[in-house]
Amino acid sequence: MADGHESDKNIEIWKIKKLIKALESARGNGTSMISLIMPPRDQISRVTKMLGDEFGTASNIKSRVNRQSVLAAITSAQQRLKLYNKVPPNGLVLYTGTVVTEDGKEKKVTIDFEPFKPINASLYLCDNKFHTEALNELLESDDKFGFIVMDGNGTLFGTLSGNTREVLHKFTVDLPKKHGRGGQSALRFARLRMEKRHNYVRKTAELATQFFINPATSQPNVAGLILAGSADFKTELSQSDMFDPRLQAKILNVVDVSYGGENGFNQAIELSAEILSNVKFIQEKRLIGKYFEEISQDTGKYVFGVDDTLKTLEMGAVETLIVWENLDINRYVLKNSVTGEMIIQHLNKEQEADQSNFRDAANSAELEVQEKMPLLEWFANEYKRFGCSLEFVTNKSQEGSQFCRGFGGIGGILRYQLDIRSFDELSDDDEVYEDSD
Repeated sequence: MADGHESDKNIEIWKIKKLIKALESARGNGTSMISLIMPPRDQISRVTKMLGDEFGTASNIKSRVNRQSVLAAITSAQQRLKLYNKVPPNGLVLYTGTVVTEDGKEKKVTIDFEPFKPINASLYLCDNKFHTEALNELLESDDKFGFIVMDGNGTLFGTLSGNTREVLHKFTVDLPKKHGRGGQSALRFARLRMEKRHNYVRKTAELATQFFINPATSQPNVAGLILAGSADFKTELSQSDMFDPRLQAKILNVVDVSYGGENGFNQAIELSAEILSNVKFIQEKRLIGKYFEEISQDTGKYVFGVDDTLKTLEMGAVETLIVWENLDINRYVLKNSVTGEMIIQHLNKEQEADQSNFRDAANSAELEVQEKMPLLEWFANEYKRFGCSLEFVTNKSQEGSQFCRGFGGIGGILRYQLDIRSFDELSDDDEVYEDSD
């Protein structure tokens, strides 16, 4: 369940990135583009009153064209706010204004949505561009990481989320040194010493489970774990059978620090900064690594390429759909002007330039475009219908780059073994839909 939630969040992040890209490139004439952000628990009535005041001020703008476009933008913002009786739990983001398109025409744009996590910014700006700085902050990772700082004097448990660090618990321990002062045989002393060390590791392992495993879901409540310390205890803990295997899988790094306690915690954060910023990178490497493993072992539980991936999706055979986040392929729904049947095609930039893709080879009929949308967007909207999880990857890692170049940036890990080639003998009639009208 946790993975499903994570997958949904990644898709929300991708949608926001795409929106930011579109908003940043939009330009308008004059100062007629309104950026309005309301944090949670703000009042719609306050903003409505402010817009009313702004409307009065804007009525005095000397330039007629600019005045009209500003007043139109404020009016459409007011109209859109009427749809809400209160600010949604995560806040509200509203962009509205007249945008100049590439071919020089003017187009009215109004976008309003509730962000996928609380937005702690309040903003009202009227400018010749949209302001997206607050949206960029939403994309900054707020993953929580656990730290266990363990040395011969005691252990500290802490978490780090964004730039907020928190000490959950710390305890001290009094372990015997290597040499006793008489009265015991060396062997007995060594045995007692080992027993106390063992008990110390056990206590730390038990507390780690208590702090870093969510009892409701039985899953770790942190995105990764860092073990730190000045002695050998951290390594002992990471390899110990007493350490929960669910947490063992989350260990990102084991670091040497010169101190224990809070100073050691700060030092561990500094030493792990690079790894923490690359957690997404590590997860991506693991995912594509698993995909390549299926291919190298020739398990038949993999698929790549647009057509094959879509066929297996329709069959419900795909478990994890992996797509490059900048995949430049559009999904066309085309109508045959003679027979009236509907055809679906997936074309990249070069194929779009080739007019033969928009004609029926059999009867030279023209194929009219009924619908056109980026394939990525279609996946983001429809993936749940196929019962699979959707993962966006970048080409920044070596594996990611190989996936994008060698496999066309689209593929999937299948639920069961499937011989894709056996489908090629079937005709492509399954791509043709009879018009339902």
